[in-house]
Amino acid sequence: MSLSPLTVAKFGGTSVADHQAMLRCAHIIKNDPSNKLVVVSASSGVTNLLVRLSQKNVPEHEQTDIITNIRAIQLNITQHLAQEQMLNDQIAELLQQLSEFSNAQSLNYCPRISDAILSFGEQMSSRIFAQVLQSVGVNGEMFDVRQVMKTNAQYGKAVVDLEQLSAHAKQSLTPLLADKVVVTQGFIGQDEDAYTTTLGRGGSDYSAALLAEALHADNLSIWTDVVGIFTTDPRITDQARAIKEISFGEAAEMATFGAKILHPATLIPAMRQNIPVFVGSSKEPEKGGTRIQQFVESSPIYRSIALRREQTLVTVKSPAMLHASGFLAQVFGILAKHELSVDLITTSEISVALTFDNPTGSTQALLNSTVVEELEQLCEVTVEHGLSLVAVIGNKMHRSNGVGTSIFETISGINVRMICHGASEHNLCFLVDEKQANETVEKLHTALFA
Repeated sequence: MSLSPLTVAKFGGTSVADHQAMLRCAHIIKNDPSNKLVVVSASSGVTNLLVRLSQKNVPEHEQTDIITNIRAIQLNITQHLAQEQMLNDQIAELLQQLSEFSNAQSLNYCPRISDAILSFGEQMSSRIFAQVLQSVGVNGEMFDVRQVMKTNAQYGKAVVDLEQLSAHAKQSLTPLLADKVVVTQGFIGQDEDAYTTTLGRGGSDYSAALLAEALHADNLSIWTDVVGIFTTDPRITDQARAIKEISFGEAAEMATFGAKILHPATLIPAMRQNIPVFVGSSKEPEKGGTRIQQFVESSPIYRSIALRREQTLVTVKSPAMLHASGFLAQVFGILAKHELSVDLITTSEISVALTFDNPTGSTQALLNSTVVEELEQLCEVTVEHGLSLVAVIGNKMHRSNGVGTSIFETISGINVRMICHGASEHNLCFLVDEKQANETVEKLHTALFA
């Protein structure tokens, strides 16, 4: 007897924002019997409120206002459900715990408490969505992902123990999937001391991919608020169009270089198990979406243009580099000590240029005076902010004639700060001034995709 297909479906914050949104998601699940495991984010707006609550020295009156706002968002959904009172009681209990954590955090800031606070959005939305499924005739049941998603204690960006996840999922989750649709949380896990951890912002997609891998799922569906992956950000140009299919390699480049539709780590588990990934809109499921898989029918030279803002460029320069060995090792030793991850690198005889991503102001904070001072003991250091990284993504770009010419002739009037080409067959990247980023993308999209 062959096993029935298993799809892991993940719904983002806007997909579970209110009752109508949840109802649309419930019908997506109902209409495809292979949807057996559902991973949800917090309802839209809740995580941002929790982020504020997890910070230092939040005044008591603000804590109260935040919890009141969170309660209103969730009760606005539960009022439409038959199990309203049961859910309201569960939410009240969770919010009481949240209040206790936030009081403790305001007295003495602790990263572990931050993670506990940030987990409450998913804890609430998963309970509510299981009941929304029940309301449309689907046998939905909430499951606490912390039973299986075991991590280290690196709060804020915990690392999942894949062996433990696989073993626990087989033991605890697989039996439930036989006759139920299981609803669980993205983004959160648990360390060996049973403290709640988080996988970082955007970690819900990654959670879903890890669960799909552990369960040997046949498909992973990421439901969001756009109809798939586009040739570029539609907010930059209305000429952007949805892509029907894309390879793992191309999609990984897009996610890495700024396409917000996927968390960069999401594709790694799917690629390891060769699990096709579908990206679609929970608002308009009938419009289809983008399918990401190992092999695709067409592999054009140009597939998309990604943009990543708030980049930091660091140039280290020293005559000692000339014909010397070990200089780069020393530079990267300092960066490794401070847990700084380099994105792009170019070198000349006496200088090295490095870029760092800074999506939430974190890199500027991490690339502090201590790091710069340590580097300055080796060499001259220049730090530049206010830059954007443009990545033209496609196939066999390093072997195709005229790629660089086509791109740089198109933007000849724009100053380019740094170019990386040749390390990957899937991209050509360069930095431009933040003020010229949209113009750069518009010009390239018109030239390459018209």
